[in-house]
Amino acid sequence: MLKIILPTAMLMPLTWLSKNNMIWINTTMHSLLISLVSLSMFYQMMDTGLNFSLNFFSDSLSTPLLILTTWLLPLMIMASQNHLNKEPITRKKLYISMLVLLQFFLIMTFTATELILFYILFEATLIPTLVIITRWGNQTERLNAGTYFLFYTLLGSLPLLVALVYLQNITGTLNFPLMALTHKSLTPSWSNNLLWLACMMAFMVKMPLYGLHLWLPKAHVEAPIAGSMVLAAVLLKLGGYGMMRISVVLEPITKTMAYPFMILSLWGMIMTSAICLRQTDLKSLIAYSSVSHMALVVAAIMIQTPWSYMGATMLMIAHGLTSSVLFCLANSNYERIHSRTMLLARGLQTVLPLMAFWWLLASLSNLALPPSINLMGEMLVIMSTFAWSNFTITLMGLNMLITALYSFYMLITTQRGKFTHHINNIKPSFTRENSLMLMHLVPLFLLMLKPNIIMGPTL
Repeated sequence: MLKIILPTAMLMPLTWLSKNNMIWINTTMHSLLISLVSLSMFYQMMDTGLNFSLNFFSDSLSTPLLILTTWLLPLMIMASQNHLNKEPITRKKLYISMLVLLQFFLIMTFTATELILFYILFEATLIPTLVIITRWGNQTERLNAGTYFLFYTLLGSLPLLVALVYLQNITGTLNFPLMALTHKSLTPSWSNNLLWLACMMAFMVKMPLYGLHLWLPKAHVEAPIAGSMVLAAVLLKLGGYGMMRISVVLEPITKTMAYPFMILSLWGMIMTSAICLRQTDLKSLIAYSSVSHMALVVAAIMIQTPWSYMGATMLMIAHGLTSSVLFCLANSNYERIHSRTMLLARGLQTVLPLMAFWWLLASLSNLALPPSINLMGEMLVIMSTFAWSNFTITLMGLNMLITALYSFYMLITTQRGKFTHHINNIKPSFTRENSLMLMHLVPLFLLMLKPNIIMGPTL
């Protein structure tokens, strides 16, 4: 574990000691090397975990999420260069330091062995994210968005702390590998139902579940590009990861308690997809589509079958890459047009044909077309929900239809048509931007060749 944590920590002095003209190159290359080193963790036995120490371990569920986290840092640094162009050098270094600190906390969160340690690190990720949103956001609304983000997440997760202390007292351990062995079934009672709710609510706010999702579009719209990328790609996955981990302790109450949340996620999935159809703001549309995709993950985790768990893990990885690339594309538009309104970005295909190609690939991945890994994740989730209840096929089918509609709406509005007059002196797409899109989309398509490495707990 130290081979990832120590180099990540050393990114801090590297950032502050680099020459001013080398700061972006140094940090990008160093963080890319860290992500390449982390790839070696795929070569562990699929049915056992790697115990690095008493405090950190990695298994088939945390490894894909850990590698996604390390892969995202160089991409965030690449995407932020133009956004910070006019800032003084100290602020650039501070911005990169915040991203590094966030990666540091996220790596430890995904590999923590113990639930209290997981909780502390889970909350620690809020601080750098909040600083990134409130300091480098685009409009004055960013303070409001940061407050929403902080208080939704904190209020959701405070009951979890109480629940964890209680669980520690009755079970004697909160160690992940030990809990699976020493776990005693919870008897159905009012107090245990409340315990279930306290444990799950923190992660459902983080996912976010429909009804608890109001902080997400605000945070996404106001955040700078790196903030949007890390929020969509990794921070939402903390919720799914936590739900999968803690559901071991909450057996068999989940079977009865899951019903209202299944209904809420299935209904919310259609509602948020429908909201996407009437968005004019590009970042807001991508944020609502994230809520819609995460609702599928919530439904899959609630069903608790091997297929649904595999589907949920694959969908988390696929959505992480897809939503991140969509935010990058939205940002490349914003840097040229200085507006997030989709109608003002009409006809960009004629001016930037290569960027239109990335838009097409990203939109098709978003609606889960082969050969993207999204297809496999969604198929597994849909089949497992259909096995749970035949009625869900109508809701799932409707959701797939609306997803296709808003993906094409987004693509056609921003790329097709006669372009508006203020796009006359537009900058061409840079190699940096094209390589950024490529580094998002290549893993998305290549994973289809060997999907079992990101299928999570397949036992």
